[in-house]
Formats: sequence, structure tokens, C-alpha cells
Amino acid sequence: MTNPDEVKEKFCEDPETLINVPKEDKLVNLANSGGEVSTCFQLSVKILEARNLPQTDLLSEADPYVVLQLPTASSATFKTKVVSNSNHPIWNETFSFRIQKQVKNILELKIYDADSVTEDDILFTVFFDTIEVSPGKPTRKTFSLNPQGQEELDVEFQIEEISNSQEKLITNNVLVARELSCLMVQVDKTGSTAAVTEEDELELTVKGSYEDTQISTLGSGMDDSFLFHYITAQEAEMRGCLKSLAVDGGSEGIPDENLTVPLNSLTMGEEVEVNVPAPDATALRLKLKANSCSEEGTVRLGFGLCDEEQVFLKKRKQVVAKALKRVLQLERELQEDEVPVIGVMAIGGGARAMTSLYGHLSALKKLDLLDCVTYISGTSGSTWTLSSLYEDPDWSQQDLEKPINHARENMTKSKLGAFSLGSMKGYQQELRRRAEEGRPPSFVDLWALVLEYLLHGKVTEHKLSEQRASLEKGQNPLPLYLGLNVKENNLGTLDFKEWVEFSPYEIGFLKYGAFIPSELFGSEFFMGQLMKKLPESRICFLEGLWSNIFSVNLMDTWYDLTSSAETWKQHIRNKTRNIEKEPPGSRSTSWINMSWLQPGAAVTQALQGLLTGRPLHHRCHNFLRGLHLHQDYSGQRNFCTWGDCHLDSDPSQLTPLQSQLCLVDAAYFINTSCPLLLRAGRSPDLIFSFGYSLNSPFEALEQMEIYCRGQGIPFPRVELSQEDRRQPRECHVFSDPDCPEAPTVLHFPLVNLSFREYSAPGVKRSPEELAGGQVDLTGFLSPYSLANMTYSGADFDRLLHLSAYNVQNSHSEILRALRAALKHCKRHQP
Repeated sequence: MTNPDEVKEKFCEDPETLINVPKEDKLVNLANSGGEVSTCFQLSVKILEARNLPQTDLLSEADPYVVLQLPTASSATFKTKVVSNSNHPIWNETFSFRIQKQVKNILELKIYDADSVTEDDILFTVFFDTIEVSPGKPTRKTFSLNPQGQEELDVEFQIEEISNSQEKLITNNVLVARELSCLMVQVDKTGSTAAVTEEDELELTVKGSYEDTQISTLGSGMDDSFLFHYITAQEAEMRGCLKSLAVDGGSEGIPDENLTVPLNSLTMGEEVEVNVPAPDATALRLKLKANSCSEEGTVRLGFGLCDEEQVFLKKRKQVVAKALKRVLQLERELQEDEVPVIGVMAIGGGARAMTSLYGHLSALKKLDLLDCVTYISGTSGSTWTLSSLYEDPDWSQQDLEKPINHARENMTKSKLGAFSLGSMKGYQQELRRRAEEGRPPSFVDLWALVLEYLLHGKVTEHKLSEQRASLEKGQNPLPLYLGLNVKENNLGTLDFKEWVEFSPYEIGFLKYGAFIPSELFGSEFFMGQLMKKLPESRICFLEGLWSNIFSVNLMDTWYDLTSSAETWKQHIRNKTRNIEKEPPGSRSTSWINMSWLQPGAAVTQALQGLLTGRPLHHRCHNFLRGLHLHQDYSGQRNFCTWGDCHLDSDPSQLTPLQSQLCLVDAAYFINTSCPLLLRAGRSPDLIFSFGYSLNSPFEALEQMEIYCRGQGIPFPRVELSQEDRRQPRECHVFSDPDCPEAPTVLHFPLVNLSFREYSAPGVKRSPEELAGGQVDLTGFLSPYSLANMTYSGADFDRLLHLSAYNVQNSHSEILRALRAALKHCKRHQP
């Protein structure tokens, strides 16, 4: 039996995950059964009539009919009869759906004009949120199909509770995992009268299931069996047909009728026999048995930190407390609740970011500050440093000379070997193996293999989950890696983006509060359950997607070339908001899509596809697949949306309904890894911000401030004088007395200031050493451009020493910030 405390801890980390539950749903917390029980309802939709429909044919009125679809209730599509030659059709047809009211149910109504010659034209599409219908009484809605015209559609809705119809749900009030059943199908060769050959195929389909359609070539001696996973409460059905294949690839002898079995007619655990019609009045007999899927969900729904991270934090606080006592020369040991959370935030920048981060971390090590850090977050090029360091479980307890020398060796060697015939054959074999495992093909995987050669010169077997060994005793900071999920082919990055966190413990979406163990990333999931486990990818494939700059579209490119920093800031101000602040009722529960009526629609859609398509996009299985959105998801405190992005209020367009993810470099939006540190539960008191931009030393930080302000996340104001902008210093301190919850940020831009004259703090360069202080960060021919992956030994050393010097030269500012962090931590203890 499941422990109630374990269930509560696993699925309800956030104290607000079980609030705002409507009383009429009779939702009961059944912790000892692994979920909550909620009543199902019957939704009746009566299509009444439409008026003043437009004339699409030259010689006659429209021949309209309506198509209904409610994916959260049924995968089937329903349609009314066709009313010929009428702009005022009357249907009066009723359709029924079994719905779960805890789920966001969006009914899609499409009005078509039937055409016997060409493809039917779509006149209008209406989306209706069924939450507007109260149980027990009919609700009539008139949809105005065109604000400029008189076109209208009348529909009547009614919802009634279904007695003795309940299902178990697991929810964090943003996503909902519903109860699954398994349908086992076995071909009964002894009971079949059909004479099948090895050329005959049996095709079985359960729409809306994980498997959808399965085809088996029938042959003597074969054990033909099928398994389908489907939502128990949905009105699913299994369809089957037998196909006899001719030698020329056609089909012969296919009976006109097929097998259809409503799955809700099956009694759980009882075997039934059905017949698939076959030629010559024979039949293929099948044995069916439906069972409840009792497996515990693998996707963790919750916005809190996972258990493993909380255990790590206790251990790490002991290390941090001792380090702070040494560094600040404290008189006594710090208690656990007195230990501040200190994070390192590194941005991207290719090899420049990788080299600079080595310098920054080596400086923190020399100053005995590395043990004061709880988290290290990175994106793009800075993740290359972290993934390499964490191959050693005790890296921060040792001198960093060995990993730095390894990086230097590979950065200064020729890269032609990455494109040799032998290397290309190796890449091909690796990609073929991944395809055989069931992974979607992706150009980004090829980039990952090339990148592995460039950074290491060999195949590395290290995996992300293996970095847990670096955290077992709290001996190292916890590494966090940031990715960005975008739309594959219909929106630019600024119009839709979602933070994705990678850690040795978990990988998940900050927006949805959904996480999986890191070793399962890339495996196949459905409704929160693991369906097909694939071997964990080597970390090089994650490095490839963390620095995936290839999934760009023309819209992103055009905006990047034409926009200024101020344009971006205004764009984000318009697009970020905390939906908590929206007045109730500001969102409409129904909306119309009329793009098909606009002049040149086909040309417009083709142009949009050209601008927003990502020809080289990344592909991987979506672990949110199948999960439904809670009816109140958009009003939850943890779900943050974007002001212009209607997709966030349209659940049918959000990530859980996508079969695959498209992950890109986070710099497509903001070149920062800060969102990981600011996640609820981490609450840093002090952040070391390492910037690696050549031309915009404060841009990412200013963008992060705007983003946080729009989302209601505490963050200090980034206020700069003209002198600071003209000549940045080695270290800038940002804090906000008006926002005491905000952390202090120490920002270290990539600047070459006093390093020109000093080889170490207080050590002036001799005339012979002045050349070592000339680091070209801004010149047209700077060796540190983003595209350059090969440095000379001297260029690597200059950048490494410059980064280390800038931290060491700011030692006094760092110590003051650490003392302030102690006070900040004490002020914010509960």
C-alpha cells in the first residue's frame, strides 16, 4: 500500500497544488490510493443553426456542415449532416462527450462548405471552453463568426453528472495525469476461420492511445499480440481490419466491413472474443482483455525541489558554513538556517565562455570561495566547462590545472580531424544506432558529435545522471543547465519559448512543474508514465542541444539583424506579465479563427511557414505527451505566461499536445542561465554573474531584470551610469533596498581594464610583460569571436588569466557581498 506521506510529498510539493477545486466535482484527496478521485460528466452539444453564411460558390449558396472535436474527451471527430444550398442551415443534431471537469476542455467547431469537385472549404473555426457551462441546465450560445458581418452559429450545451463514473487524477493544478488502462489483444489462430498467409496484415487502431495504430504481418507460427494504453474514462474504441496484400503492393479481398469495439463496453480483467471480418465470409478471431495500468507515474508533477536536491542542500550547507567561517573569519559555526544560498550564473558565448568560466572558477578556488557556492548554472558554451569538470566527482576539491590543460590542448589543436572520412563514418554509425533505438533523427545530433570531437578529441562516455556522484557528499556545487523549448514550425522564438532545466537529478519544465529523472530524458512517455525506456544519451548530445544554434528560423534571424537593445526591451515589456494580476474575466472563453477567409490566405500561410519553419530543428520525444491541462492552469501562481502569446491561453497549442520537443540555445531569447537560480525553492541570497559578451557587457543582465519584473520575480534593478556603460569595471554590485527579497548580484563583465598594467592584483607588469595584458576583446579580428573554435596557446592563456584576474582583483567587493548575504539570509528566514 502506498504511504500517504510519500504520495503527498511526491505529487504535492507545492502547498497550493490542491486549491481552487470546484465543489461540484466532488474531488476527494485519496492519498493512500496514489491520487485523487473526481467525477466524470456528460457534455451534450446540440448544433442548432447558422445564419448568413458567406457564399463561396459563384452559382449557389454554401452546402454547410459542422465538424466537432473535443480531444480531451474523445479522439473521434463528429460531423452533422450537410444542408444543401443554404446560407441559413438548420441541423438540430446532438452529440455527446464524456468529460472530466478538472481538465481544460476546449471544444472545436468547424463549419465546412461541402464541395463535390474540390476539397471542402473551411468557413470558420470556433473554440469554446466548456467551463462556461454549469451542470444541470442548458446553456445556449450564439457565436458571432465575423465581427464585421452578421454570420452566426447557435449551439446549445448541457452538462450532467454521470453516476458511478469516477477516475483517479494526479495534478499540480497546471497539468493533470489521468488514469490509464491497457488493452491486450491476442490473435486466436485456433478459433479463426480465416485462411491467412504471410502476406496478410492485421491493422488495429485505438485513436488517442499511446500506440494509435499497430500493424502485424500474419504468418504461421507467429505469436501475434498487441498492447494499447488509453485513457480509461475516454470513449475510445478499437478498430480492426484484415488486409490481403497482392504481389504488386496493392490490396485484394478486403471486406467492406471492419471490426469496431467500444472499449468502455469491456469489463476490466475479463477476456472477450471478437471477430475481424475476412474474405469469403470467414473471420479472424481476437481475444481482448482490458486491465487497469497500476504503474506509478514517472513524471513528477510539482513545482518544489525534488527530494534528492533537498538532501543535497543539507549536505552542501555544511560545506558552505565551514567555508564562510574560514573566508569571513567568523567566531562561531553557522547554523543551517543561517547559511546563505550563493549561486554562480554563467552565460553563453561558445569557446569564449568556456575558457572564461575556467578562469573565473579557478580564481574562486584560489580565493577559497568555491566551497561557498551552492549552485552553478550555465547555458550554451559555459555548459561545456561544467559538463567536463563534473566528470571528476571531486573536481572543486582539487586544483583545476588538469581540466584547464585538457581544454587548452583541444582548443589549440587543428579541428580538421573532426571532418575526416574516419570521423564522418563514426558519426554515421552513431546516428544509425540512435535511430535503431527509436530516437527521432536530428541534425543537432550530428552537431553534438562534431562538438564532442572539437572539445575532447575522442568519444566520451560520461552521462548527466553520473554527475550525481559529484553531489553525494555535498562536495561540489549543484550544476544546472538551461535549454529553451520553442515551436518547431509556426512561431518565432520571441513569440513562444519555455525554460527547460537540466540537472543531474531531474530534467523538466519550469512553466508546467513537470520533471523526469535525468537518465530517462529521450525515452517515450504517455500520460506521465514511462512507455519505452531508451538508453541514456552521452552528455555530448545534451551539450549539442544546450548550444543548439542551428534551429533558427528566418523570423529569428531577421529580428536579430534589425532590432536594437531598446527594441528588445520594449518587446519583452509588452510580452511579459504575471497572469495573477489579470482581472477576472479578462480572457474570453471562446474565440474565432477566420484566417481562411482572408485574401491570399494560402500565400500568407506559405510565407509564414517559410519565415517560422526551422529546417534543422532538434527533435526528441516529449515526456509531457498525453498530459492534460488543469481547468484552472492559467490562473496558478507558478504558471507564467507571455502577454502576446495566445497559445498560453489555448491548451490545444501548448507543449503537452506535441509529440516532440524542439530545444534550442537559451540565447535565442536571453543569454543567461539565471532563471534556474531564481526557481522557487532555491532563493539565492547572492549571485556571481559572469558575462562573456564582447560588445554588450550588461545586455543579458538588463534583459533578465525586465523579464523578472514582468513575471513578478524578485531581482535587483540594473542601474548604470554613463561612465559605467562607456567603461565597465571588473565588478559591478547590484542590489535593491526597495525589494528586500531580491538577491545581490555581483556582475563580472568581460573587460580588459587594469589587467593591462597588472599581472596579478597589486603586481605591476614589467615592460616585457605588457604584451601579456593586451587582450583583444573588441577588434574586428578578435580571436574570441563566437564562430572561432581554435585559439592559439597565447590567446587561450590571455583570456583565461584575464578572467581569473578580474575576480581576484574584486576580492574585497566579494567579501563585502558575502557578509551582506549572511544578513540577507537571516532577514528572510521564516
